[in-house]
Amino acid sequence: MPAKSGKKVTRKKNQLMPFDVADHLRSPEEMAAYLDAWLLEAPEDSAGIARALGDIARAKGMSLVAKETGMSRESLYRSLSAEGNPSFATVLKVAKALGLRLHAGVA
Repeated sequence: MPAKSGKKVTRKKNQLMPFDVADHLRSPEEMAAYLDAWLLEAPEDSAGIARALGDIARAKGMSLVAKETGMSRESLYRSLSAEGNPSFATVLKVAKALGLRLHAGVA
């Protein structure tokens, strides 16, 4: 049993936890719908689309995605973060590893 320090630990009631969309992307259909929403609503937001791919990769498991793409986890986290700027080749590899397909339509 750990030694007591004599300090009382208090927790705030109604403390808000940060929202992480990756916790709510459970099925391939939800993942595809999430990416489609980004592509339809903000097609010019390349950073947002990369983050969306990162959210989906975290939901699926970054280690698994790294293995399937042949990239390191660290490189994927960096590329698919808010500050990242993945190459188009990386985007295509990640989409394939996630079981997602990018498609074009008339605007």
